[in-house]
Amino acid sequence: MSAQFTKVSSAHNRRLRNILNQNDNRICADCSAPDPKWASTNIGVFICVQCCGVHRSLGTHISKVLSVALDEWTMEEIDAMAEVGGNSAANAIYEAYIPEGYSKPGPDASIEERQKFIKSKYEAQEFLKKGLQISSPSFKSVFSSKFMDSFRLRPSDGMVEFIGLLKVTVLRGANLAVRDMMTSDPYVVLTLGQQTIQTAVVPSSLNPIWNEDVMLSVPSDYGPLKLEVFDHDMLSADDIMGEAKIDIQPLISAAMAYGDPEMFGNMQIGKWLKTEDNALIADSIINIVDGKVKQYVQLKLQNVECGEIYLDVEWLPLDQ
Repeated sequence: MSAQFTKVSSAHNRRLRNILNQNDNRICADCSAPDPKWASTNIGVFICVQCCGVHRSLGTHISKVLSVALDEWTMEEIDAMAEVGGNSAANAIYEAYIPEGYSKPGPDASIEERQKFIKSKYEAQEFLKKGLQISSPSFKSVFSSKFMDSFRLRPSDGMVEFIGLLKVTVLRGANLAVRDMMTSDPYVVLTLGQQTIQTAVVPSSLNPIWNEDVMLSVPSDYGPLKLEVFDHDMLSADDIMGEAKIDIQPLISAAMAYGDPEMFGNMQIGKWLKTEDNALIADSIINIVDGKVKQYVQLKLQNVECGEIYLDVEWLPLDQ
């Protein structure tokens, strides 16, 4: 049997599931809908059923779509998905620069909105770094680590410029809203610029503990970090359980003002103040701790009957 038709063992099926369970693969690469169950194997992204239909319309020379649960995968197809590195790595290429007139569709977008964005993203390749074009139906070579490092960290030709990284530790939730019979299955979605990352689902808990780290690149024109909590449902759309916005400007300004934090001892260097206009439960102090700039954030979820979320946020320069 030729290599291209090598069948997948149960161990390789588990490997595919593990790739799907990466934080950035828990939402659709194109519309951020939760729990995608389809994949474009030659592009290397996981997508939802609605975006899957648009991918199929592009033709297999652009996007070869398989179901995670229903289709039979080869080991080579799983290897290709692993080599790309996940939805965030792929989107760093395909969504490097989204010009005016385009916006990324959301989970509730119409089919027309999805078609416009997905065709522009993959078929016309309008959002790539200028001078880059991907012509092969197998895109693995585009995602070499050397290429990705230069692509992400050296802004040019209209590309998004990143000024640093945020390491966000989603610690826990408290007194979250009930969205099932007597409990909820909560997870957190964090959005900064064009990046969206989702935590794991904690089943049957109104006081979940995540202790989960996520990493977000900070663009030069950054806005607030958006946080949303959802209840995971198997048979229907996930229910919103509240949201909040985190002003990251005080953290970044304090970090840049002090330069290299390793030159200083443990000390307070800034503060994000609680006001009627933000979701803070208490003032959020910014400290240098063991040579790192960190901030503890306590949030009261908005637009919901109850719920609190607790986070640690750390600033990381690009050269770290």
